[in-house]
Amino acid sequence: MAGVLRWTRDRWTTWAPLLALAAFGLSLSRKPSTLLVIAIAVLLGGAVLAAVHHAEVVAHRVGEPLGSLVLAVSVTIIEVALILTLMASGNPDAASSLARDTVFAAVMITCNGIVGVSLLVGGARGRTAVYNAEGTGSALAAVATLATLSLVLPTFTTTRPGPQFTAGQLAFAAVASLVLYGIFVTVQTRRERDSFLPVDAAGEVIAPDEGHVRPATRQFVTSLVLLMVALVAVVGDAKAVSSTVESGVRAAGLPQSVVGVVIAMLVLAPETLAAARAARRGRTQTSLNLAYGSAMASIGLTIPAIAVASIWMSGPLILGLGATHMVLLALTVVVGILTAVPGRANLLHAGIHLSLLAAFVFLAISP
Repeated sequence: MAGVLRWTRDRWTTWAPLLALAAFGLSLSRKPSTLLVIAIAVLLGGAVLAAVHHAEVVAHRVGEPLGSLVLAVSVTIIEVALILTLMASGNPDAASSLARDTVFAAVMITCNGIVGVSLLVGGARGRTAVYNAEGTGSALAAVATLATLSLVLPTFTTTRPGPQFTAGQLAFAAVASLVLYGIFVTVQTRRERDSFLPVDAAGEVIAPDEGHVRPATRQFVTSLVLLMVALVAVVGDAKAVSSTVESGVRAAGLPQSVVGVVIAMLVLAPETLAAARAARRGRTQTSLNLAYGSAMASIGLTIPAIAVASIWMSGPLILGLGATHMVLLALTVVVGILTAVPGRANLLHAGIHLSLLAAFVFLAISP
């Protein structure tokens, strides 16, 4: 019976990404009908679940924290492709701020949504979620620095009017983002790797999951390929339904920035589920690695890509946040510091982070 269940699960996680990718390909050949949009939405959910499964297989093979890094970077690379595609093909007025809206939404979702869910699940499991304060604090510091350089400074620079960088300023922000992200990855995976490994209540590193055999090379390669397929399908299907989302946003009279929020939520769904599953197994540090790693990758890879794309893309590029979003970002950083420093958190910390996410979503809908 166990063998049948495993066969069914493996088959499902193999076919779900392929069917989701096929649905995206079908949407490219014609305007999606209502029935096709519904089918794509269902397959999108299947691709998300399959991506989480294959990401866990990859993580078991390469170990932490490299396993979390693989999922975060993979999703972000495809997210960048989605942003550039929508900017090139969308309304110029909406496209000018799409990168900012999506990146900031990703930061709020990861630093409050994924962190909040992880602490909620971890706290409910053992009353207190435990993690390494040093690693978590350094990750949060990197996120805060990247967000300030790329999303806050454009509002205050004076060479060009409006919340925009000049070409030179954008190039500096892009290079600084890449360098800082590269330094963090080096520290996380090599020099200070122990600071990013899951710990128990006594601060000791938790051994790998018992009962989990290290995947064979063939299974690892298969899961790695299917992970890429699933992530492409997730972002592709998100793009396929984006026109429906944009139409719904316009029909409801909502701000255009809501589109960026919806895109970020769809793209970050695999990380959210993977983080919740890690927290349920008592590995809150892995969940936080996913959260802050995704936030850093979203900024550190998107801004350089936008900087390069701006060479041939016409129209303004608005990166600077407004006053409301800067207040939310500042509060997120302060709360994040107070959460990270003790190295342990309870349900109250989870509630605070989730409240900040709720405030962000509400203010996006009703600014």
